[in-house]
Amino acid sequence: MSERTLYDKVWDRHAVKELPNGQTQLFVGLHLIHEVTSPQAFGMIEEKDLDVAYPDRTYATTDHIVPTHDLSRPFGDGQAEQMMQELEQNVKEYDIEFFDPDSGKQGIVHVIGPELGLTQPGMTIACGDSHTSTHGAFGNIGIGIGTSQIRDVLATQCIAMTKKDVRRIEWNGSLDTGVYAKDIVLKIIQELGVEGGIGYVYEYAGDTIEELGMEGRMSICNMSIEGGARAGYVNPDEKTYDWLEGREYAPTGDAWERAVEDWRSITSDPDAVYDDVVRFDADSLEPIVTWGINPGQSIGISETVPDPRDMESGDRATAEQALEHMDLEPGQMMKGVDVDVAFLGSCTNSRVSDLREAVRVIERMDGEVADGVRAFVVPGSQGVKRRAEEEGLDRVFESAGFGWRGAGCSMCLGMNPDQLEGRELCASSSNRNFIGRQGSKDGRTVLMSPAMVAAAAIEGEIVDVREVL
Repeated sequence: MSERTLYDKVWDRHAVKELPNGQTQLFVGLHLIHEVTSPQAFGMIEEKDLDVAYPDRTYATTDHIVPTHDLSRPFGDGQAEQMMQELEQNVKEYDIEFFDPDSGKQGIVHVIGPELGLTQPGMTIACGDSHTSTHGAFGNIGIGIGTSQIRDVLATQCIAMTKKDVRRIEWNGSLDTGVYAKDIVLKIIQELGVEGGIGYVYEYAGDTIEELGMEGRMSICNMSIEGGARAGYVNPDEKTYDWLEGREYAPTGDAWERAVEDWRSITSDPDAVYDDVVRFDADSLEPIVTWGINPGQSIGISETVPDPRDMESGDRATAEQALEHMDLEPGQMMKGVDVDVAFLGSCTNSRVSDLREAVRVIERMDGEVADGVRAFVVPGSQGVKRRAEEEGLDRVFESAGFGWRGAGCSMCLGMNPDQLEGRELCASSSNRNFIGRQGSKDGRTVLMSPAMVAAAAIEGEIVDVREVL
């Protein structure tokens, strides 16, 4: 046997040559761009009088700055309008396909890629956004890149990369009702740390991962970067192929059969050699919520906030800062903490299955959004929005008092009108709880699953969703 991982195989397929500095020139199969990180890169290639090498391998959307409530132009934010205009100009000049709000295909870049079938096994995928790791759920290498690397991909379709080690993260056992993929990845980051994955790519495996649907796998791969890993992936299987078949940009006919045969060949070998292996038990997992100011500062819903004095010196200062910012005390439970805002969205948790699970909670609780709580739902794409509306999910949300918005990144990062105000505390299905992340330097973010967000919105405080379901 070859003893190779999927990462080894995909890397070797896309390696062009070894560079003098020891890095590999890696060909990029799919390049995704949006309005925030691409304008400077286009400016760079224009300065050097270069062209886009493979415009048919680059696709654009707008997500970070696009308003989710009012799409009328010009946007109220002048800077957002300028970024949008620059993207529109660049895609037209270089003949790049653009999924704008009038296309019916616009959305968060890491939602529309898989949804349209652009994301496929065996690829190298690059995007000027750290959560490009999301795409690894389909058995590929998804890499977030910076502006200078976007320039390189536009001009050459290649980037210079250093190969990483591979850590296999195994989950076995069955998830309890009310426990989700989001809890799996928050637990991984809690145990291994926000820097634990530095130098690694994560391969997620085990019967728990195999039982998850594709959208759950995407949620886990999405937050690989929060754990310090360069990328994360799941080996493709029948669920992967079933999910992709028939999507707009997926192969068809004989090409589909050949593609699936090829995709099967790139999975990790049974005797693949890993640089590290970590194992977790899903049977004992409970809903996880963050208490601090990075995704690794989290606890199970039945546990209490830790005491910084019990931590190693390197973690103590950050923990003390987190408790002060979050207005929490050691020994306090997160269950029962009051919520001001409930945000259901982001590239981590804004797909149809996430919305369905939130609706299941709302219907089980048979209530409305608590007085004083601002709650809204932001589908990850126009496609997700349409499907949710076909199923009547929007009516359930609106009847319960949730705002039903258009597609975009929204409050995940606050580069648009959806922002926290003052000291508001937000129950959020997003991926980062950094200070200022959601638009207010004093705002507070508690990460959790979509079902937990829905329950918190109705109750007005953080609850254990297992008690609801």
